[in-house]
Amino acid sequence: MAISPTYPGVYVQEIDSGVRTVAGVPTSIAAMVGRTRKGPVNAPTACFNFGEFGRRFGGLWSDSTVSYVVDDFFGNGGGQCEIVRLFRPNGGSDGIAKLEQGPLKLQAANPGSWGNAIKVAVSHPSETDLEGAKAVAAKYGLDVNDLFDLTIIDDGTGAREVVRNLSMKEASGERRFDRVLAASGLVTFTPDGNGKPQFANARPAKTADGAPVAAEDGDDGQALDEATYLGDQDLKTGIHALRNADIFNLLCIPPDDRGGTLLKSVCEAAVQLCAEERAFFIVDPPADWDQNPAEAAATAKAAQLDPAKQVLSLTYADYAGLYFPRIVKRDRLRGGQMDVFPPCGAVAGVIARTDTERGVFKAPAGLAATLSNIDGLTVKMTDDENGLLNPIGVNCLRSFPNIGRVVWGARTLKGSDQLSDDYKYVSVRRLALFIEESLFRGTQWVVFEGNDEPLWAQVRLSVGTFMQRLFKQGAFQGTSPRDAYFVKCDSETTTQDDINRGIVNIVVGFAPLQPAEFVIISIQQIRNAS
Repeated sequence: MAISPTYPGVYVQEIDSGVRTVAGVPTSIAAMVGRTRKGPVNAPTACFNFGEFGRRFGGLWSDSTVSYVVDDFFGNGGGQCEIVRLFRPNGGSDGIAKLEQGPLKLQAANPGSWGNAIKVAVSHPSETDLEGAKAVAAKYGLDVNDLFDLTIIDDGTGAREVVRNLSMKEASGERRFDRVLAASGLVTFTPDGNGKPQFANARPAKTADGAPVAAEDGDDGQALDEATYLGDQDLKTGIHALRNADIFNLLCIPPDDRGGTLLKSVCEAAVQLCAEERAFFIVDPPADWDQNPAEAAATAKAAQLDPAKQVLSLTYADYAGLYFPRIVKRDRLRGGQMDVFPPCGAVAGVIARTDTERGVFKAPAGLAATLSNIDGLTVKMTDDENGLLNPIGVNCLRSFPNIGRVVWGARTLKGSDQLSDDYKYVSVRRLALFIEESLFRGTQWVVFEGNDEPLWAQVRLSVGTFMQRLFKQGAFQGTSPRDAYFVKCDSETTTQDDINRGIVNIVVGFAPLQPAEFVIISIQQIRNAS
């Protein structure tokens, strides 16, 4: 603020530099959608390793293709993913295990047969810690005989929770059982017909030692259908649950059946969601493409050229990349037998690893883009077969001697040579998404500022500094910043009419790096005429 001098002397004030830093957003947070053994439904939940996924969602499960996809993601260098569990109930059942001990009615925290392993024991603190119970009762205006303790055991994992001094009276303050159990990861209250807790004036009877009450009637639901995947955008269920996530960059939705194909309607909805959320959809190949390995490439090409059989329409195809063929690996849950799995998780892990090692502007393909945690591919393609698919935007997974399995393609589904699209390559599309999201978040401070040259100068400085940082990292073409990018925000981009309408226009251009797909070596003899 301005200084108002009142006496002769020297005054010191600090002045804001006017520089607003634009920070780069994460680039490799993968969202995984599908069935899991346990965990919250329709709620994106962050996991940073497979062990955490096991604790929250039950780990590998034969009926869950997404659990194997998560395993592949972390096994190939992925660091963070958002899990969205979908659940389709069986008939009239909600799939949630329930138990009763007198007036106390509880249920598992979320659906699944895992809840049948939950047991609950009730004890009375007045018989074990009378003085402590009296102190709690006095604090909350309760009688000591209103209080009970709860021990919750999950026999499946060995998890154990002990909750003390609960009350079933509605006017119990902080010790009301439903409020305390909100922090439990194992159980919650069973609601009445209006979705509210079922209160009582008496506490539940003490359970006999060694005979806790067991939950029952939990089930794993049934196979996911189109409606479960698509969910409701307004309620944010199904794939739209990802709208509750702060940010995700890669999307994987494997088919519910490991040998099946994701419905085209789900793919279309998923890629549209990616376009809106500035993310990239990794598409698994249809299951029937590799049924005949000898003709797999020709089958895939014919399908992609037929609009009725295409995996995706072209509307948002630059927000998606298709990877073929599927991967083969040992199933630890089936005695190490070889089985076929969708490749999206492994590819997402490779992309995340490439982002960390080289940057989002590096094409996630090549000899360094090796696939780990797998034992083979369903189709071993030749160069000629690869040549059928690359020009139509299908990225191939290849196997090379002494190198192993690698990602050998970096095109979006708008990467067909015929289309000549600006976003032909995965790295170009993802770099643009990174810049867009970073600038979207990094220029929020501009809103409601005075719309004139001082503001425009600050915008040019902050955005230009961000672009210069990317230039120094090697994200753009050109030997100088002038060749690599530009940032415009002045009276040319924002006219007086724009100012009157409260609009400031910022124009950012960049020259992306195009990956070297084809290396042509010309050899010529040198003949000495003398």
